[in-house]
Amino acid sequence: MKFRFRRAQKPQRHISSGILRNSFERRAVVLGSVQGGVACLLAARMGYLAIFENEKYKLEAESNRVNLSLIPPRRGWILDRNGTPLASNRADFRVDIIPERLQDKDATITRLSELLDLDPVKRQDLQDSLDSSRGFAPVEVASGLDLERFSAVSVRLPDLPGVVTQRGYSRYYPDSVNVGHLVGYVGAASAEDYARDHDPLLLTPGYKVGKDALEKVFEKQLRGTPGARRTEVTASGRVVRDLETRDDIPGETVKLTIDAGLQNYCARRLGTQSGSVVVIDAQNGDLLTMASMPSFDPNSFSDGIGRLEWKMLSDDDHVPLRNKVLRGLYPPGSTVKPMVSLAFREAGLDPEETVFCGGGLRVGNRVFHCWKRSGHGTVNMAKGIYQSCDVYFYAMVQRMGMDVISKMAKKLGLGQEFDLPVTGQSYGTVPSPEWKLRKYGKEWQTFDSVNATIGQGYFLVNPLQLAVMASRIASGRQLMPRLLYTGKPQDAEPLGIPQDHLDYVHQAMRDMVNGPGTGHAARPPIEGLEIAGKSGTAQVVSLNISNGKSGPFKYRDHGHFICYAPWDKPRYACAISIEHGGGSGAAIPLARDIMTYLWDKDKGLEQLEALEKGWGGTPQERAEARYATYVREFGVTAPKVTPEQEAQAVSAADDTQNSPQPIISDAQTPRPDTSSADDGSGGSAQTPAAPATTPAQRSTTSTGPENP
Repeated sequence: MKFRFRRAQKPQRHISSGILRNSFERRAVVLGSVQGGVACLLAARMGYLAIFENEKYKLEAESNRVNLSLIPPRRGWILDRNGTPLASNRADFRVDIIPERLQDKDATITRLSELLDLDPVKRQDLQDSLDSSRGFAPVEVASGLDLERFSAVSVRLPDLPGVVTQRGYSRYYPDSVNVGHLVGYVGAASAEDYARDHDPLLLTPGYKVGKDALEKVFEKQLRGTPGARRTEVTASGRVVRDLETRDDIPGETVKLTIDAGLQNYCARRLGTQSGSVVVIDAQNGDLLTMASMPSFDPNSFSDGIGRLEWKMLSDDDHVPLRNKVLRGLYPPGSTVKPMVSLAFREAGLDPEETVFCGGGLRVGNRVFHCWKRSGHGTVNMAKGIYQSCDVYFYAMVQRMGMDVISKMAKKLGLGQEFDLPVTGQSYGTVPSPEWKLRKYGKEWQTFDSVNATIGQGYFLVNPLQLAVMASRIASGRQLMPRLLYTGKPQDAEPLGIPQDHLDYVHQAMRDMVNGPGTGHAARPPIEGLEIAGKSGTAQVVSLNISNGKSGPFKYRDHGHFICYAPWDKPRYACAISIEHGGGSGAAIPLARDIMTYLWDKDKGLEQLEALEKGWGGTPQERAEARYATYVREFGVTAPKVTPEQEAQAVSAADDTQNSPQPIISDAQTPRPDTSSADDGSGGSAQTPAAPATTPAQRSTTSTGPENP
């Protein structure tokens, strides 16, 4: 059988011209539809970009053509009560380096050193700053440049990547070291500052923020609002022309109660000593002076302190980084005796009741001596104040108890933390039986009261508290210290102390300086001006270690003096504390000169200038002379300090509230003294003994020689 293959194949369809035409038209429709859809999508996208995204891309295009930069605002001024600037701004030509933009650090430093005539010490400081920088934060090379040196760097900027020149304003402190602790300083914003604020202004080269004291507390008010500058640039970033500028808005002005002239005088009058002076307006509580010396130059800190200057500060055993007004803690010594007398009066003690002082008083199995080893004889309350008789207070506190003293001390401001715009205060200790039991788990002993009643033992205060105590005794009102100027009187409540009690203490404090007392050296040479005061010597170590008058600096006694004037119509109250000055004799002459200045500026300055000739000039001049000595001795070999070490040192200087005091932690508990209480031998109650083993035992150290 024959198979026909052709019949098995599917017959081919006849394709006519009409069929071909119809097929083409269908493909054309499909392709046209796809193309039309794509065209619609493109048109829709273009419309969206042109209409809805117009602003966005317009700004991006504009940013390629126009460069927008922030203009740092001028920082607000800090003024004293009379409008004198304590912190201001001055026009400045400066050169900075942005580390992350550097290409060849060593070559750039070498070139800038040649252009700006940097000495080896400044060059090393610049190297240290760059090594410890955050990368994005600008590092200052030089500021306060003249136009010639500024221009020399400006024209070479294309060859110095990472270097920026600026014309603007820099922070300036006219009184330099005299206001270091009071005003604080500014510095470049850190990564922590930016993380806290997220303000783009902090990334602006050369911009600085408050780092300490008032500059830090009032950072928000002082900062201001930045301006902006628009410039037309090429694709490579070259400036074609300036388009427009929006001016910055300066920060707010902060006005203080401080008197700049008095602040400078007190800081200078402290001389080469380590100490503080606080002066308060006894009528309204305004703080007129808060001087702590030695201090630091905030102008140097703002520019970035170098290793040599840091070594100067760290080598100084007077602790220039500590604000002694707020952070210094000392036993108040006999300055508390007027306060203790008011406490005794309030508890019902007759001020005319007497005690015989033969030079000491037996308490338990030991004798506590008076500062006057031959004794004061018959002593009433007034004589106990103006002659500073220890035995009178030893005897009376055993009858009246410590609780009445603690209550009065707090009423007069001791142990109090005041509401002031400061970065911190060490408030000290007002001891009491309840306090000792809570802190040490020990019962209060009679010797604790004996020590505390003359301002020793556990008693710790800062100079601001002493000044507040003086102002409250003087005014009879619960004055609160004020640092921000209002010009308004303070509506302070009365202390609730009977006026006859205050009058009695006022008269005794007046007699301390102008009568049969021991403070005649405090009399100012002003006709008709009489001041009331009370001195105090605060023992630092036991007498078997040092006599408190000589020897190593850290073993010498602290000296205090509180006063107010005029004694019958108080206008000013003052507290002076001298660290390791050898006793109150170091503080009394300052009170005389400060009161002289308050009533006769010319006479006060004349006395001061005569003293400064023997000291080697003003504080700033002495600091410059010492720096020159360090340059000659150490040059660039001084050890480098890291930001972490700097922060730790500043923190350690301020950490006084919980640090042990030498009189408590190092002094020795006296052995029982078998000598007669009234033998007049002048021996010390602090005879050698084995070292104390517990805080409570260590606090039993009796007082050493107390200079009135």
